[in-house]
Amino acid sequence: MNIYAIAAILFIVTVIMLQAAYYSYQMITNPDRAAIRRKLKRIALREERQEVSEITRKLVLSEIKTFNSILLRFSPAHQLNRLLLQANARRSAGFFILLSVLLFMSFYLLVSLKYSTLPAFGAGLAGGLSPFVYLSRQKKKRSAKFMRQLPEALDLIARSLRAGHAFSTGMQLAAEEFEDPLGPEFETTLDEINFGVGVPEALRKMTERVECKDLNFFVVAVILQRETGGNLAEIIDKIATLIRERFKLFGKVKALAAEAVLSMYVLLILPFFIGIVIYFLNPDYMSVMFEETIGWFLLGGASIMMIFGAIVMKNMVKIKV
Repeated sequence: MNIYAIAAILFIVTVIMLQAAYYSYQMITNPDRAAIRRKLKRIALREERQEVSEITRKLVLSEIKTFNSILLRFSPAHQLNRLLLQANARRSAGFFILLSVLLFMSFYLLVSLKYSTLPAFGAGLAGGLSPFVYLSRQKKKRSAKFMRQLPEALDLIARSLRAGHAFSTGMQLAAEEFEDPLGPEFETTLDEINFGVGVPEALRKMTERVECKDLNFFVVAVILQRETGGNLAEIIDKIATLIRERFKLFGKVKALAAEAVLSMYVLLILPFFIGIVIYFLNPDYMSVMFEETIGWFLLGGASIMMIFGAIVMKNMVKIKV
């Protein structure tokens, strides 16, 4: 590999690591206290001048101001921010973007020291995509847990309504009784309502933070009931029953598709298992695959076909209910 390319990659990795160290130092020392005090002084002066101050919630995609202003102009950054909300990530979108670039450079550099550009780029691409794969898995786990909690929470809200309490009181009870993710999400929605956001708008925002079709049924039913009237407790009871019936159907479908899922995993693992066995039985025969350029092209083509086959098989066994 060209010495100038290695030097450039090392420089970029060093700069990113220095930025991460500086960001960590800022988080530890908490330098935002002075800025907060200045903002409080300005608010106090406005109140003295009898000016009406508007409380707005700014979208922050990165703690670095310049990088944040750049990310705000790109729609993929906003989509990434929504993924972070659904995965309940503690870091900003800018952090994961910088982490992805750092992992790409690190994996690319390490593999390029021994192999050619093509496998190095493949390793870098895998490393760069790993944070987003992790976020996607966290989002699915959180959505599945929210879906399991939702029927019991709806039953609690319905019983609260029958007892004569308001809808917000029922949501408050659910927020106190249930753990993450349902409890904190309901509590966030109640906080927005208490701060002046309308109930329909607050419920719609909750559907953006949690990817759950059953939650959409609940939100649509509540919004329609507020506009047209009706027995909200009975409506929520029926939605809870519908969700439980969908769970039963999901279980039956999962049992019927279990054999196909097992076959998919066997077909995916089998090539790697055979390759490892051949490598231990005859290392010279298998090492040609990694030492020659044509071998890397064959491995790349096989990987692409395996990924395509896995996607096809997954879609075949995934039955939407």
